[in-house]
Amino acid sequence: MQSLKTLGLVVLVTVAFQAFAAEESKTLFNGKDLAGWHQDVPKLDNKPDSPGPFIVRDGMLVSLGRPGGHLITDEVYENYRLEVEYRFAGKPGNCGVLVHASTPRALYEMFPKSIEVQMHHENAGDFWCIAQDIQVPDMEKRRGPKAEWGVDGDKQRRILNLTDGSEKKPGEWNHMVIECLGNEIKVWVNNDLVNYGFGCEASKGQIALQAEGSEVEFKKLLLTPITEFSPEKKAE
Repeated sequence: MQSLKTLGLVVLVTVAFQAFAAEESKTLFNGKDLAGWHQDVPKLDNKPDSPGPFIVRDGMLVSLGRPGGHLITDEVYENYRLEVEYRFAGKPGNCGVLVHASTPRALYEMFPKSIEVQMHHENAGDFWCIAQDIQVPDMEKRRGPKAEWGVDGDKQRRILNLTDGSEKKPGEWNHMVIECLGNEIKVWVNNDLVNYGFGCEASKGQIALQAEGSEVEFKKLLLTPITEFSPEKKAE
C-alpha cells in the first residue's frame, strides 16, 4: 500500500505534467473577441471608429474581406506548428496566413514584411514573398526565371505549391498546418504536404490573417511550440 507521502508526490507530479502539457499548445483565438490581436487597415486611418473587416461571429473569427488589411498578433512567435481550420463563407476567393511578419505596410502600403502562406482558392499553400525572401527546391520551375525574382514591386514573388486538388469543396472546412522551424517552413493542406521552404530571411515574427476580398471563417488557430518537423506524411 502506498504511503500518503508517495501518493502526494504522484499527485504533484501528475498536476505538474498536466500544467506543462496545457502550456505546450495555445489557441490564438478565444472564441469570444479579438484579444491578443490588432488590426492594421489603411482605409481606417482617418476613420478609426469605423467597423473593421475582422469580427467574431458564432464563436468563429471571421475575415469579411473588405476593407483590405490585416489582423496581426500582438506577440512574436518562433519555432511553432500553427493549425488553421478555415472555410470560405460564400464565394471562394482570396485570403492568407502571414508568418514572420514584422514591418507594417512594407509592400504597396498595405502588406507587412512577411512570408504569406496562400489560402486563395485552388492555390492554398503557395508562398508569396513580401519584402523578405525564401527558397524552395526547383526554384526556377516554381517561381520563374531567376532574373525576375524579387520581394517587392512587380518582381516574381509567388512560389507555386507542390500539389493540385488538396483543398476541400467550397463551403467545407480545410485543415492547414504551417510549421516554422529556424529559417524553414513546411505547409500541409488537408494532410498533403504542399510546400517546403528554406533559407528564409527571418526566423520569427508576428502572425497575421488577411482581409483580401473574400469572407473567410476560422474556427481553429492552435499554436504549438516545436523542436522538429512533423513527418512529411501525416495520418489524418
